[in-house]
Amino acid sequence: MKTKTLLFATMILLFAACNTGTTENENPFLADYETPYGVPPFDLIKIEHYVPAFNQAIDEHNAEIEAIVSNTEVPTFENTILALEYSENLLQKVSDVFGNQMSANTNDELQAIAKDVYPRLSKHSDEIMLNANLFAKVQSVYEQKNQLNLNNESLKLLEETHKDFVRSGANLADEQKEELKKINEELSLLSLQFGENLLAETNNYKLVIDNQDDLAGLPESVISAAAEASNEESKWVFTLHSPSWIPFLQYAENRDLREKLYKAMYMRGNNDNEYDNKKIIQNILKLRTRRANIMGYDTHADFALSDRMAKTPANVYDLLNQLWTPALEMAKNEAAEMQKMIEAEGNNFKLESWDWWYYAEKIRKEKYDLDDSEIRPYFELNNVREGAFTLANKLWGIHFEEINNVPLPHPDAKAFEVSNSDGSLIGVFYADYHPRASKRGGAWMSSYRKQSQTRDGQFVHPVITNVMNFSKPTGGKPALLSFDEVTTLFHEFGHGLHGLLSDCKYHSLSGTSVPRDFVELPSQIMENWCSQPEMLKLFAKHYETGEVIPQELIDKILASSQFNQGFATVEYLAASILDMDYHTQKDVENINIEEFEKKSMDAIGLIDEIIPRYKSSYFNHIWASGYSAGYYSYIWAEVLDADAFHYFVESGDIFNTEIASSYRDNILSKGGTGDAMTMYKTFRGQEPSIEPLLENRGLN
Repeated sequence: MKTKTLLFATMILLFAACNTGTTENENPFLADYETPYGVPPFDLIKIEHYVPAFNQAIDEHNAEIEAIVSNTEVPTFENTILALEYSENLLQKVSDVFGNQMSANTNDELQAIAKDVYPRLSKHSDEIMLNANLFAKVQSVYEQKNQLNLNNESLKLLEETHKDFVRSGANLADEQKEELKKINEELSLLSLQFGENLLAETNNYKLVIDNQDDLAGLPESVISAAAEASNEESKWVFTLHSPSWIPFLQYAENRDLREKLYKAMYMRGNNDNEYDNKKIIQNILKLRTRRANIMGYDTHADFALSDRMAKTPANVYDLLNQLWTPALEMAKNEAAEMQKMIEAEGNNFKLESWDWWYYAEKIRKEKYDLDDSEIRPYFELNNVREGAFTLANKLWGIHFEEINNVPLPHPDAKAFEVSNSDGSLIGVFYADYHPRASKRGGAWMSSYRKQSQTRDGQFVHPVITNVMNFSKPTGGKPALLSFDEVTTLFHEFGHGLHGLLSDCKYHSLSGTSVPRDFVELPSQIMENWCSQPEMLKLFAKHYETGEVIPQELIDKILASSQFNQGFATVEYLAASILDMDYHTQKDVENINIEEFEKKSMDAIGLIDEIIPRYKSSYFNHIWASGYSAGYYSYIWAEVLDADAFHYFVESGDIFNTEIASSYRDNILSKGGTGDAMTMYKTFRGQEPSIEPLLENRGLN
């Protein structure tokens, strides 16, 4: 695999060297997009277009920076800060498409290009941010900020631009700058390799079942999906993609096979093979710690958190520990209940982590007369998506209409025009919902074009994408979601709205350009509507009969809303603490990854029956996705989202348009143009309370 990748890299670079004469007409990146809504022309973009486009984009950006630096006029907000803000348009244009395709539709050729381009982009960024003459101009403007009479957004741009330079090392000595450049270049490659290894490990494993008796307990839809995943008759294939392994763990009666599949899932990146991630993690930790030290911080967490709402590791640990004790106690009670069921069935084995999903499903059925297969028929994927659209319409009057005349990032994707109640265009929304070998796991929102304004004041409409991994339609049935998947769709749709409803002037401050521990507020608040009876009746309809979900089922969903919350909270908190423990280490020279993880989990008393939601070797969030010392952000933001939704509830109308309008005006539209907590308090009228979160999770 790696030899093949290097061969592709050589071929691509040779191809690029032989095609430096690519014209604008031949390379779609080098001309204005002549597509509806100005979306990327995915149908025209070829592998051979990326390297020449990146080359030209870097050259153009260098010329723009040189023009700023060589300008002999006194540095001003306009000729320095705005000039920087409106530079690198082509580079952003190419990077947006390439980065999204790397995540959602990668292949060996793209990965080879990434190995060449990403270190170059890291070096390019460092050369700008560490340019002493350029920073001197930025510093000069910054020192005048109180005399410039800037509006709030422009002042924020100035402050953020200056801060970005400082946090990138602009104040360092030359020797330290050179070391920092090497660190950043190495980190870009290591993070890329981590993700590639995880994708390979996920795609390479298959549990093949050839004995029909081993399918006992599995719903017909799960069996059909496994049959379609197999190329042979009378064989069924289960994979490490969530829509495959999770239902197997929930329903398969064969305990040995549950253990086999579960262990394959949590051993990804830890199999001492060519895709092993332990050494990569060690190197990432060393480089991050050294970078923090160069920047004047004791640890990577100290450095990372200084630019977030939490500010310090102590504040993060305070929140996590406040929740850990009651959550662990609840999880222990849940484990004891499962052990009783095991023994009542005449078994004498001890509950293990690969048993949890199975017995949780059985207990939910026993206690609430509710199982996952009973509610899935009411959550057909298209209906759920339309439910999210309906919610946005009820709150803000916005409309989503499918469009068929635009290029798609992948044939699985769908495109929608998004408009205000008066018909004015908001942007374009892509929905790409099904797993494939070329797509990394999980669910996310991204942009092919962020909202902003051009320098002459023209509004740039955003092009936003939601990417997920829900099972495809199988066995003649449409894609039917679990309730957890329903909340995932609403969650990512919330991120999408944050990008779509942005109304900012500057690209670098718009949309989701907010602190990491604030960005999950707009996503997580949307989950709160999913279980509300008024909302469920708007979209939860039986895929065959069209029957609205009966009140009896809604009551069961509500009654079971806090079921298994000990497990859910503990596995999440354990991963968050593991992340913080790694990144608060001062001495990372000789860390043994497996030993460190065990010591970290033993220290908090994690019970054997539960593992962290992400074990180290496949913890993509913190090693390859920007959440290092930041996985806590979901629970930090949950304090905000639970409190914010409580605002709707206490008004007596969960679709309160006045509150929704304030939320749009003060949160969604503002991007990163203000202080996060100030924006929240302006919307809410008070400090957030932790009580709604505790109540939601049954921890009070």
